[in-house]
Amino acid sequence: MSAEKNWQFELEEYIKQGEPDQIEKSEAWQTAIGLQAVDGLKTSAYLLDTAKEHIEGKISIDEAQKRIQSYYEQRTDRMEIENDTREADIVSARIAKLLGEKAFQFSPAEWLTIHRRLFEGVFPHAGQIRQYNITKKEWVLKGDTVTYAAWNSIKDTLDYDFATEKQFSYGGLSVERSVKHLAKFASDIWQIHPFCEGNTRATAVFMIKYMKTFGFKVNNDAFEKNSWYFRNALVRANYNDLQNSVHATTKFLEMFFSNLILGTEYELKNRYMHVGYVDDNSQSVTPKVPKSQFDTLECTLEELAILKLLYKNPSIKQKELVTETGKSLSTIKRIMEFLQKKEYIRRVDGKRYGKWEVLVNQEKK
Repeated sequence: MSAEKNWQFELEEYIKQGEPDQIEKSEAWQTAIGLQAVDGLKTSAYLLDTAKEHIEGKISIDEAQKRIQSYYEQRTDRMEIENDTREADIVSARIAKLLGEKAFQFSPAEWLTIHRRLFEGVFPHAGQIRQYNITKKEWVLKGDTVTYAAWNSIKDTLDYDFATEKQFSYGGLSVERSVKHLAKFASDIWQIHPFCEGNTRATAVFMIKYMKTFGFKVNNDAFEKNSWYFRNALVRANYNDLQNSVHATTKFLEMFFSNLILGTEYELKNRYMHVGYVDDNSQSVTPKVPKSQFDTLECTLEELAILKLLYKNPSIKQKELVTETGKSLSTIKRIMEFLQKKEYIRRVDGKRYGKWEVLVNQEKK
């Protein structure tokens, strides 16, 4: 078994057999470690051992961070190849900490703060807007680059994109349209590329925390196993080569977000996004059998989040839904009433000792 498959297998065991707290921690670590692949980085065995001790409750997340930091400070025989491992380990621990925190503010300042907290001591420019223009050769573009925002327009562009998104209303918007909009927003802010390095990882953490404000517990499998796909999808969403009939498209990013939010099983293959790939029968945009039919429902993202929690735990109480989603009790009650009117759920065996039954066909037969 490869080292990559080994860490996925070991952390997956906590999700299958662990307590709720262990499951949440394990999911955060899986996402954190998986995200290092966007820059071709791999974590160490020491990081995995440290993560397991944190998941098992033997050490706190702050102690885990200190262990990793100390581990590399004490090593004097560090080889060049270990520098990348050091970055991956330190940043993974920081991502795990950030994903475990409830606090979040939707603003450019929050995104800059996330970048600083992830990369302080790793990059000299952590949390700082770049002061020069950049290009990056991309495999998926045959070595060409996306056109990123000019350095002297970054602040104004950030303010505009965030203000536009803040004014946008998801109320009454279908799940499918909401997923498309979230993908487009992620694409737009990533194209700004405000930092010298670490843009994709900072974007991922920001978007995960943003989506949690809708009440979602996002599917960590998407970032854990397909983080390089995520980066390539962002690239393809922001690249045009009209001379060769290549057009910017968010379809690949939409499939990623659909898997992330809805639990669909689109086949996420990097080769389908390569500008030289010949699409045969549209295989790249056809899903495998979806895990659920939630994406076909007429409900909002917030309503969908509640529905998925009820499906996962039919005995969950409304106060527990408040804790899980961060929504007010009155909002939870309003959503529950809507779901009952739509006949998506019903209460069985009474109010006090009963449970919720989800009336949506979850599995395709």
